[in-house]
Amino acid sequence: MPKKYLVYIGSTLDDLKSEDRELFRLVLELGHIPIRSSCGEDGAAETALANKIIAECDYFISMVAHRYSKEGEQSPMELEYTQALNCGIPVIALIVDEDARWRANKKETNPAQIRKLKDFKSNLRKHPHASWSNTLEFCQKAQSLLLREINIHPRKGWIPGNEGIHPAVANELARLGAENGDLRRRLGIESGDLVMRLREQLKHAVKVLALNRALLSFYYENGKTWENTRKFRYLRIFKVLAPELYIGKTTMDISRFLGGVLNPDLKRGVRKDFPTPSNTIKKIMADFVLLKLICCTGGAGPDGEIWEITEYGKELYAVYRVRQLEKPFERLAAQAQVEAEALQSAETAEPSPASAGAPASAGVPEEVGGPDEVSPEEGEAEEAPVKSRRRRKKAE
Repeated sequence: MPKKYLVYIGSTLDDLKSEDRELFRLVLELGHIPIRSSCGEDGAAETALANKIIAECDYFISMVAHRYSKEGEQSPMELEYTQALNCGIPVIALIVDEDARWRANKKETNPAQIRKLKDFKSNLRKHPHASWSNTLEFCQKAQSLLLREINIHPRKGWIPGNEGIHPAVANELARLGAENGDLRRRLGIESGDLVMRLREQLKHAVKVLALNRALLSFYYENGKTWENTRKFRYLRIFKVLAPELYIGKTTMDISRFLGGVLNPDLKRGVRKDFPTPSNTIKKIMADFVLLKLICCTGGAGPDGEIWEITEYGKELYAVYRVRQLEKPFERLAAQAQVEAEALQSAETAEPSPASAGAPASAGVPEEVGGPDEVSPEEGEAEEAPVKSRRRRKKAE
């Protein structure tokens, strides 16, 4: 569907009435909407209205001859040109040829005004422009410049309200809506697989960090060389460094931080500038970048590098920290399981031999031997005096 463009027409003063009229007709014949200049009108309200209209236009055409403005004033045309630049509107300039015949009463005579006009024309020549000597040449070059600018820099333009949504566009929107709904349903079905896949990737990244090590040396205050070279797991380096990288850090900041945290000799302080080797720090950071855990951006740091944690790195650190925070709950659960198994074992143990002969009465604890039972030793002790008395009687 054809678009109509708003074309703002501006001229210095009333010295280009004929050209202004022809340009207005030309824009209409091209199928666009011309907006006349309000030059010559005074007042803040008129200026504000002109600025609003210019901001809504698509192209700005400036016509300049040998007049600038009333003496002591800035050209309204230059003010409108500045507004067009501020709004990012393409500017087209039509400047009269210096050798063209022109009436003397339509030329500036004040040296200051002539200098201002010359500077204004110099600014206009930075944009697509053409010079002209008569009205016919003016119309031809105006049409050529406008069509070329429309082809090179097409603008949003305007369309009739009843053609705002073409049936083909409506059908395409309906198709895209249906396709979007189908994709949403598929995403809902596959979201579980995506989550599982992400978890597997995170587990793999943790394993990679746990299996790889880096050699770090330390430079102490008043030291003469690198000392205390140690191997540190990438996982340990990442877990202590990740919270610091939520805000970008330079290579020197990271070296200083790791030097203070990982220093194996706490009785000695590390030096301030690069207590750990910068090349080693950069190698570790490069490996983290390969794992997509951090990213490097330019900055105003001393070495021009700013390291920041990525969203994937944040997710990995979150998984690691949640795992660490859940360990106390796992220990408590394991302890409770052991106690439950011990209690179950005690309840299912076999009964003792003393209580196996007779069932215990409900609610009354069993007593080994019972109150009415006599042990074998006690029985033999009672029968011995009785037998001795019987022997004495038989002897008598």
